Formats: sequence, structure tokens, C-alpha cells
Amino acid sequence: MATKRDYYDILGVPKNADDDAIKKAYRKLAMKFHPDRNQGDDAKTAEEKFKEAKEAYEMLSDPQKRAAYDQYGHAGVDPNMGMGRGGPGQEGFGGFAEAFGDIFGDLFGAQGGPGGQRRPGGGQQVYRGSDLSYAMEITLEEAANGKETQIRIPTWDTCETCKGSGAKPGTSPKTCASCNGSGTVHLRQGFFSIQQTCPHCHGTGKIIPEPCVTCSGDGKIKRQKTLEVKIPAGINEGMRIRSAGNGEPGTNGGPAGDLYIEIRIKQHEIFERDGDDLHCTVPIGLTTAALGGGIEVPTLGGKAEIELPEGTQHGKTFRLRGKGIKGIRSSYPGDLYCHIAVETPVKITEHQRKLLKELDDSFRKGGDKHSPNAKSWTDRVKDLFK
Repeated sequence: MATKRDYYDILGVPKNADDDAIKKAYRKLAMKFHPDRNQGDDAKTAEEKFKEAKEAYEMLSDPQKRAAYDQYGHAGVDPNMGMGRGGPGQEGFGGFAEAFGDIFGDLFGAQGGPGGQRRPGGGQQVYRGSDLSYAMEITLEEAANGKETQIRIPTWDTCETCKGSGAKPGTSPKTCASCNGSGTVHLRQGFFSIQQTCPHCHGTGKIIPEPCVTCSGDGKIKRQKTLEVKIPAGINEGMRIRSAGNGEPGTNGGPAGDLYIEIRIKQHEIFERDGDDLHCTVPIGLTTAALGGGIEVPTLGGKAEIELPEGTQHGKTFRLRGKGIKGIRSSYPGDLYCHIAVETPVKITEHQRKLLKELDDSFRKGGDKHSPNAKSWTDRVKDLFK
């Protein structure tokens, strides 16, 4: 008979390892050598290593067995020697379930079904309803100031014909023979067992031989309902508003899911939003840029005025503090950035052309002082081709 390997060596942990380290080591090995993940020629070897790791974990995760093993070795936990309890030869799943409760709980639900919970005292599984999503498009002004509105969403009401049973009047649902009304069935492959939703009754625990013609056996009918929705001021693109309990109804008396209203903001004709700040382009004429003076600019709250200095250049940005949007989580509103766009005259008359030429001649006689940026650019070009 082959000599048993040391349990600590099997898991790859030192003898003073704590419970968390032992559990983590076992999880890693179990996932690596699980039979479902190892098929073909390596299946038998992987299964042996899986069983070996499982046995080591069962011994070292139990304080009494570990103490006996540390003192007497394998003899201290050998059931044939009258020491320890359970024994490595048993096919129990205590250690496996404990170590993988969080992993398989996510896959199969806390009580064996996807998202299901067992009713107190057994019986059918209860399932929470699915969440629903609703896309709402609003204007930038509505996002900044908030609004109250109404939306219509699908909902489910109890079928009046069958009173929610799903069965044709005069008949009644029958207990599912496959799961005996529990809503779940067990599948076993070798020493590995999982619990899943019954494929015949879909977790309800009931079979309806003669479905209600009004609801087709669902016990509920689809309708439309109106919800009051309050959009908070400062909401931004992509944010969601949660409406609790307005999702799909649960199964077997389970709670309803939630409704998530996702915000979409329409493109504005003037403003672009960047967080709590707003940006806009302000076109001005050539003479206004040259002479300067006060101009009106739009804001979400009305009009404001900015003072242009003489010789304002294209692309110049003016900042108006507090003229942006006050976000949901912000203490102060953002700013408005006005970007100047100097427009070149088009479709000019002969008289205007003559005036512009006279103006250009006047500028040329004044030298570089009228176009400092052009002089600097010309000098840099000359240096480039030296």
C-alpha cells in the first residue's frame, strides 16, 4: 500500500498556517484539478489529486482532526484506528461546500438555484424579480434645473380569471413529480453533487395541466402603469435613478426587482457640458475684435455681458464664474467658458473691398505693431530654412 503524503505538503502550506491560508490553498487546488475542468487523458490523474486535496482540507480545517494529525500523523485521523470522525474515505461534502460556498453560491444561488432562496421550513424556492432599465432623454436645461415628469412602464397584475393560480377555473395546479414541489433537483456526477432549478416546473414546484386561457398559465397579465419620476437638478449623462420595486415581479412570492432610469442628455444647440462647466463658441466680427467693447453672451439662466479688449484674437477664451451647472454632489456651480471665433467678412461689395484695401495699406504702413503674431511666425519660418 502506498504511503500517504503529508497533508500540509499536499496543500503546500506550512504547519503553522492559519485557517484562511489552508482554505485558500485548497480552493486553488480544487479549481485546478476539478473533474469538470479536466477531461481526456488527464482526467483520472486530476480526479485523484482533487480527492487528495479534499481529504487534506477536511482534516486540517477541523480543529480536532488537525490536532490529532499534528500529534499522531495519519494514525490520529484513521477511522480504522478509532480516532477522528468522518474519515477520509467518506464522500461527504462538508469541507468542499464550506470552502466553495462563496464561489458556487454566486453560480447556483445561495440555496442551490440561480438567485433563489428557500422558504423557511422548506418548500418552493423564492426568486427576486429581474431589474428593468428605462432610457430617458432630457434637455440640458432640464438636467441643470431638474424636473418632475411621468413615464409609462410595463407591469404585471394578478390575473382576474384564475386569481393568480395560472390554472383554468375549476382546475388547480399539481405538485411537480420531478422535484416533489421543492422547485429544485439534484444532479450527481461521481462524488460531486449540485442542486439546480427543476427544469420541469422552472422552480415553482407546481405543474399546471390546464393553463388559464387569459394569462396562459402565468397567473399574471401584462399592463402599463404610470410612474412619477423626479429628476434631480445637476444630473449628468449616464447617471441612473433607482425606482425600488418597479422591476419585474418575483416568483413564488419573491420581491420585485428595481427599475433603473438611465439619463440621456440631448445635444444642445449652443452649449457643451464638461462636468459642471459649460463651453460655448461666440462668433464676433472683424471690427468688433479689433475695436473691442461689450458683447452679450448666452447662459442657461439668461444673458450675460463680457468686455472685449481691443485686438481680441480668434480663440481667446473668457471665463464667467458660476455660470455653469451645479452638479448633484457639488457645493458650487461650475463656470461658463466663452471661446471667441473671429469671422472673416464674406460676400463683400466693391465699396467694402476698396475700404478693406485702404485699411490694409494703412496697417502695412504701420509696420509689425499691428500684427505681432504674424511677425513672430514669419521670423520662425525664416529660421527654419536658414
